[in-house]
Amino acid sequence: MKLIIQIPCLNEAATLPQTIADLPREIPGIDEVEFLVVDDGSTDGTLAVARSCGVDHLVRLPVNHGLAYAFGIGLTESLRRDADVIVNTDGDNQYRGEDIPALVQPILNHEADIVIGDRQIDTIPHFSQLKKMLQKIGSWVVRWASGTHIPDATSGFRAFSRDAAMHLNVYSSYTYTLESIIQAGKMGIVITHVPVITNKRTRDSRLIHNAFDYVMRSAITITRILLMYEALRFFFTLGAFLFILGTILGVRFLYFLFISQGEGHIQSLILTAVLLVLGFQTILLGLLGDLIAKNRKLNEDTLYQLRILRYDRFENKRSPSKNDK
Repeated sequence: MKLIIQIPCLNEAATLPQTIADLPREIPGIDEVEFLVVDDGSTDGTLAVARSCGVDHLVRLPVNHGLAYAFGIGLTESLRRDADVIVNTDGDNQYRGEDIPALVQPILNHEADIVIGDRQIDTIPHFSQLKKMLQKIGSWVVRWASGTHIPDATSGFRAFSRDAAMHLNVYSSYTYTLESIIQAGKMGIVITHVPVITNKRTRDSRLIHNAFDYVMRSAITITRILLMYEALRFFFTLGAFLFILGTILGVRFLYFLFISQGEGHIQSLILTAVLLVLGFQTILLGLLGDLIAKNRKLNEDTLYQLRILRYDRFENKRSPSKNDK
């Protein structure tokens, strides 16, 4: 049983040594523990620092692609190196290495395939009340969209079984946290959470520049992923609302027409026609989106099977990575 702890990094030379020093090399139920650093175009010597800290694997991205992309590369590289369990943590030492055994235990017990570290937002002293509120709202929306019960959806401290990692496909370039939970929920992957404690803040978040920007980006991510999996429900609900509203206005016009007052309500007739047409077209969009979703599901299943063929069936024929240093 091999565990790989992956650390996506962008200019983490100052905090990476402390992060790596805090990670465990021995975990009950795990035979091998290895560290993998994904350097996402750092300009402060993060790669050299990681090498000096003795990490087992290094992947260098020549330009910055974003946290979600680096996370996805980490999953791919961990799978290629035969990881049975993958833990993702941050390079700023936000999460405690001593919590990793508890984080992976539900996977080792075959109780879940993805485990999220619940930071217990209310207990974090450097989070403002506004940030705590936004985190809670975002987590509630993700729970509603995914059908899961994860209290801290934005936590980056998480563990994946090998099978779960092969199922996931990260589309966003901004953040993987919300998308991966919604995707897992829609795929029927068993996901749970365990309480963890965070370390003192070492720097400001590079992902959240301001509350409005974070809310807008997160809302776009949630909406896009939700539409990918629930296009029919979303557009049918919206289309039905428009259609019913148009019908009500149409009945209202017919009533005035019946009592010989229809000439003064021509605007209602025009609005009725517009709403009925928009409602019908919106429902058609939902049907089209549902067909696209079915096709995407087939593509995801194909990608999963290809990963099995690539990473499992021919595991003894893989050559060493040129990215290993």
